[in-house]
Amino acid sequence: MHDDVPTDAALPEPVRDHLGQQLRTVFTTGEAAPQYLGDPVVPEEFAPQIERLETRLKTHEEGTVAVEQALDRILDALGVRPDDPKR
Repeated sequence: MHDDVPTDAALPEPVRDHLGQQLRTVFTTGEAAPQYLGDPVVPEEFAPQIERLETRLKTHEEGTVAVEQALDRILDALGVRPDDPKR
């Protein structure tokens, strides 16, 4: 190596800012915007499958809650509770 090469090879801050801005414009063109902060952008070809999966998960969750509420009403009508010590 040459003796005249500075040991601190960091670029000046204005140069780093400019290069960072240039890189961000290059790497963010053509990408879809996330739906919410922190949402990873999904490639368009996966969107239909992800929507179907989200629908299934939501339906399963809502169905589970509905069954739980119905069972609670039945147990209340019978006067029986799972945590009842008289059982």
